[in-house]
Amino acid sequence: MKRTMTLNLDGREMEVVESLCRAKGLSKTALLRQCLRLYQTVENRIARGEKLFFEDDQKLKSELVLL
Repeated sequence: MKRTMTLNLDGREMEVVESLCRAKGLSKTALLRQCLRLYQTVENRIARGEKLFFEDDQKLKSELVLL
């Protein structure tokens, strides 16, 4: 069953959404669904005590820390 949600964003936040949609070729709904799945994956891994890292071209790693 699908449900509708109203989301209020400021201008800067909406620009980010629209930019990501253009870059990925996604609708706003599809983008938000991907964002939710990613956030859920991150939360689940952190809940299991795992750590998440980003690695750049020089193999330098930065840990993702969520509050």
